Amino acid sequence: MKTEFPIALKRPLVVFDIEATGLSPRADRILELAALRLNPDGTRDDRVWLLNPEMKIPVESIAIHGITDAEVAGCPTFADKALEIYSFFEGCDLGGFAVGYFDAQILNEEFLRCGIKTFHPEARAMVDAQKIYHKREPRDLTAALKFYCGKDLGDAAHGALADAEATLEVLAGEMERYPDLPRDVDALDKLFNPVDPLNVDRMGKWRWVNGEVTVNFGKKKGTKLSDLMADRLDGHSFLKWIARSDMPEDTRAVAENALRGYLPTLGGGTKQA
Repeated sequence: MKTEFPIALKRPLVVFDIEATGLSPRADRILELAALRLNPDGTRDDRVWLLNPEMKIPVESIAIHGITDAEVAGCPTFADKALEIYSFFEGCDLGGFAVGYFDAQILNEEFLRCGIKTFHPEARAMVDAQKIYHKREPRDLTAALKFYCGKDLGDAAHGALADAEATLEVLAGEMERYPDLPRDVDALDKLFNPVDPLNVDRMGKWRWVNGEVTVNFGKKKGTKLSDLMADRLDGHSFLKWIARSDMPEDTRAVAENALRGYLPTLGGGTKQA
C-alpha cells in the first residue's frame, strides 16, 4: 500500500521496534520484531515476527511486554527467520524510537549469532524519533504520541507493533511541527547522529589522540591501545572484557583485532602492530 511520509527517501526506511527477554543486546534474545518498511516510491511493507528465544523469559520482562514462554514455545527461532529478516532490512536505512541504543544493537547481535556479519547498523543512516523528540520535547513515546498526534497509546503500550506504529506517527508529527528539520534521511542522520572524525568507533569509546588510538571511557581513559596490547596481563584482560561486553560491534572489533595484533588505521582499516 502507498503512504504519505514527509521525509524524502533515497533508500527504503525500516521503522522497527523489538520486545526482548531483557535489556542486554548481547545476552538477551528477541521475542517480537515489528518492522514497517517505507519505500522511496511511497509503498509500504509491514512485517511482524514472534520468535522463540530458546531461553526462559524473566518475569520482570513479561510484566513489561506480556509475552510469555507458552506464547512463543511453538514459534520459529531467530535463526529460522534470519535470512527472511535480513532480506527485509537489506539496503534500508533504520528508524525507530531510541533505535540506536538497543533495537539496532540486539538485532545485529542476533544476526552475528547466525553467521550474518554484514548488517552493520553503525554504517546505515538512522532516524531516531526519540532523539528529535528529546531535543525539542524531552519525554517518552506515550507523551510524544499525545503531544504530536493528539493520541493515546493506551493499553497497546509496550507492544512492538503498537510502538512501531506510534513511532511512525510521531516522526510524521515531528516533521509537521518543525518545518526547519531536514526532509532527507541522510541529513537527519547527520544532524542527530553526528560522527566525530576523531572517534574510531561510532560511540567514541576509542578515540584518536596525537595519532594514537586511545581509550575514551572509564578508569583507563587516555590509555593508548598499543600500551594495552603490550601489557599481556592487565591490558589484555581489559581488551578481553571489551570483546565480551554488550558494547556495539564496531567498539568490540577494535579490542578483538588488538588481541590478534592489529591496530586501526585512520582510513578505517587495520594494520599489523
